[in-house]
Amino acid sequence: MNVLCLGAFAVGALFAAAATVGSDAQPAVSRVDHLVFAVPDLAQGVDRVEALLGVRATPGGQHPGAGTRNALVALGPSAYLEIIGPDPEQAKPSNPRRFGIDDLKAPRLVAWAAKESDLEGLRARAEKNGVTLGAVGSGSRQRPDGVVLAWRFTSPGTVLGDGLVPFFIDWGRTPHPAETAAPGARLVALKGEHPDAGNVRAMLRKLGLEMEVATAPAPALVAIVECPKGRIELR
Repeated sequence: MNVLCLGAFAVGALFAAAATVGSDAQPAVSRVDHLVFAVPDLAQGVDRVEALLGVRATPGGQHPGAGTRNALVALGPSAYLEIIGPDPEQAKPSNPRRFGIDDLKAPRLVAWAAKESDLEGLRARAEKNGVTLGAVGSGSRQRPDGVVLAWRFTSPGTVLGDGLVPFFIDWGRTPHPAETAAPGARLVALKGEHPDAGNVRAMLRKLGLEMEVATAPAPALVAIVECPKGRIELR
């Protein structure tokens, strides 16, 4: 994982670029519900994020049957960083863990979730525009304090744009995880890199999202985060 401290001018330019969009699209950063930071070992991943951001993630909870658990850092009042890895208290599931966790060699920002209240409607509109989102499903987990969180989502198992195109999530009446996640960080901008950058940008626009995607040899999701360690690039 590469981390780069950025000057105020560079961050400001990225933010300005993200904010200048057409009337039919919104800046991706404004729709972020959470970023998925997948790790091969959760405890080590939490330590790594603390070293980078200067914030110790709050324990999230188990995903029963999925073989994973998470820890969270708030990135604003309604956005957060999810650190997710194998759960040593659960048996290895029969199916592969989500987000390629079983094959990870190092921590990586692998995906992001966008806020959406009409999942079925969005999925139907996307299909008409040639973008096939994952099936709408539901999930739940129990926080360490016993509160059960429940959500609906378009399955992140359908990976579009190598994780640069989001899956979508609706928390309904459930308390948003950012409310109890460790405070101290803020998401400033979100961008991407991809060998087929034009196609990725087109998919995002069809979903009503605008995000800077640069042409690069390998796919990468990149977040600019303001935190106690300064402004960093997390990928």
